[in-house]
Amino acid sequence: MKLDIKKLDIKKIRIDKKTRLYLGAGVLTLMVALIIRFVLAGPSTAPREKDRVAAQRTSTVSGTYDQRTGVLAQGVAGNGVVEPRERETKVAVAVPGRIAAIHVHEGDRVKQGAVLVQMEDAPERAALAAAEADLASAEDDYAKTMHGQRREDIEASMNDAEAARARAEMSAEAFGRTDQAAKGGAATADELDKARKQAESDRRTFEAAEARRRAMVAGSRREDILAARARMEAARARAEQARANLERLAIRAPLDGEVLQLKYQAGEYVTPGGGDPLVVMGDTTVLRARIDVDEREIGRVALGNPAYVVADAYPDRKFPGRVVELGKRMGRKNVRTDDPTERIDTKILETVIQLDDPRGLVPGLRVTGYIGSSPKVATAER
Repeated sequence: MKLDIKKLDIKKIRIDKKTRLYLGAGVLTLMVALIIRFVLAGPSTAPREKDRVAAQRTSTVSGTYDQRTGVLAQGVAGNGVVEPRERETKVAVAVPGRIAAIHVHEGDRVKQGAVLVQMEDAPERAALAAAEADLASAEDDYAKTMHGQRREDIEASMNDAEAARARAEMSAEAFGRTDQAAKGGAATADELDKARKQAESDRRTFEAAEARRRAMVAGSRREDILAARARMEAARARAEQARANLERLAIRAPLDGEVLQLKYQAGEYVTPGGGDPLVVMGDTTVLRARIDVDEREIGRVALGNPAYVVADAYPDRKFPGRVVELGKRMGRKNVRTDDPTERIDTKILETVIQLDDPRGLVPGLRVTGYIGSSPKVATAER
């Protein structure tokens, strides 16, 4: 079928194009208006009814089923984490350095003071050896100054003084004879002058020897003794400092406990405050659970309350215990679950449960704790 262009209504075609243009403009205007209204109105903040009902659920229940675990809670419930006695101890370095050797493995039980990690210490050992040598020399000088000279040295000094006295007397006699000879014309003036100088020199030598002899007999002066003692104490302090610098490179266990985690390997370089500690350890002979108790329920918790914890890893077990510690200040939650309805803005009081039979539990495991009301609280409620 062929289109007869001559029979087409040109005016009608133009009207259709204009109509389409108006329609497009109208649609565009409507879209812009809807976008502006959406932006100005903002997102709806009105909660849905089912969200309002879900938000009213709390993690603390009393005498009902905990909606998180389906376990009947008698008293107060809260999330918590297993920890060793007195929490975990994070052992770190005091000075930067490279690890020379690690003497323990995870799971080892160590005594307080045992070397856990040894840092490279060759320069510190050399410094300690030099400081100890200086101390030994200073102690010898002090002892010599304190006790004076040996008997043999004193006798030698006395002999030197006697020999000097004899030479001085001989020189004086020779000078006297030369003087008499010079008066009679038997000696020249040069010979007389030479004899005088020799006599004066020997006299002064005798006086110096005599002074040394008296010093030997009298012993050291108080000032010399004090100076020698000060030098010895300074050398001892330098040796103690070198020993302390060396000791800081031997990382020791601060308590009796179990090595829970090693963060580094031999050969790695560590710095203080660099993030992870060298070793994490704790006393696992007793395990406890630190529970977050909601601020609205702290009045129902007291020391000695019976309690137990449950863990997802052991769905059929309850780990009994009792409350042994209550926090002294409210704080934020330490443990959070994946429940979207959990309240995260509430304040909590840390409550510690000591577990009677914690076999199977490990530090760091998340648990749910259930704490029974104390008799006093139960009586007040009735």
